[in-house]
Amino acid sequence: MIFETTVEKLIMAVENADRVTARNASLPALNTILIIVAGNSVKIRATNLSLGVEFELGVKTEKDGVVAVDGKTLYAFLNTLPKNEKIKIAQNDTTLNLTTAHNKTTIKTHPYEDFPTLPSVSGTQIKIPQKEFIRGIKSTYFASALSDIKPEIASVYIASNENTLYFVATDSFRLAEKKETIKKAVEFSPILIPYKNIIEIARILENTNEEITLSINENQIAITVPGVYITSRLTSGSFPDYKQIIPREFQTEVIVLKQDLLNTLKGANIFSDKFNQITFAITPSKKKFECVSKNSDVGEYSGVIDATLSGDDVSIALNQRYLIESLSFIPQDSISIGLNGGAKAVVIRGVSDNSFTYLLMPMNR
Repeated sequence: MIFETTVEKLIMAVENADRVTARNASLPALNTILIIVAGNSVKIRATNLSLGVEFELGVKTEKDGVVAVDGKTLYAFLNTLPKNEKIKIAQNDTTLNLTTAHNKTTIKTHPYEDFPTLPSVSGTQIKIPQKEFIRGIKSTYFASALSDIKPEIASVYIASNENTLYFVATDSFRLAEKKETIKKAVEFSPILIPYKNIIEIARILENTNEEITLSINENQIAITVPGVYITSRLTSGSFPDYKQIIPREFQTEVIVLKQDLLNTLKGANIFSDKFNQITFAITPSKKKFECVSKNSDVGEYSGVIDATLSGDDVSIALNQRYLIESLSFIPQDSISIGLNGGAKAVVIRGVSDNSFTYLLMPMNR
């Protein structure tokens, strides 16, 4: 195997492929990335059996071949080189030889015969814009459950309805929904992509600007853009019927500038307890919106925020970290906070925009 290319062309593929590799003692091939040279291209492949990725790069080739190497070592070396440096890579028995104008390096290779093939997914095929797909993922996956005890909520739910894509995630304490409008209507059955996989999918696709092709069957999804092929298993099970728990009317409503709220929350964070608890005291009868936090080891904080208030007086305890995390996904300068008493969920949206909805459960005091 011999090929020549530039560091810049190679490094992104190696970095992203290595992130997918598994540290698997029973199947050592999963610990490596596979490099396949054939014709005028090189393919760089990695999989952990749940998520797989393959990058195809146009390069100058001299000899076809296949080799498995440790991706971290290869990436670490490439990262020391100038991006525009030309590099020649050749296989020699049990090593991979890398030659540049100023460096000669060898990296140990590994047996590749047990390296699994990536699944070819046939089924429903749709095309969607890259920008909306990435934005939908990134606006919601942070709210997924981190534990796999309930796989259906340790995933991002994606559904369609004509010209709207729905992205939803929840960990049962909070829920994020992002609606993306697209020009061309699409139709597919709702899917659940595991949280751990969708983070890497978003990271890889951020580097592209091409329309995305999704191929979906009962257990797998394949995501294709020119030069990139990604496969992921789908989570089995049913996502909660979340639309039933989002209130349509509110007893109390707050309209506040997002930056004013953020500034106050940052102050409250200094004095919040180990559970990140803050308390909103909302009294429309006195035209007062107050944020309070207490920590017996540090002190107390109280901040009054300018806001437009309506409805009933209410006091509610919330997780300030969960609240702050949601605000970066609201592009509007003003946000609305809807409440139905101190024991029910808070709903946060941008003013005059319902494309992003965030539901946050109150904390026990």
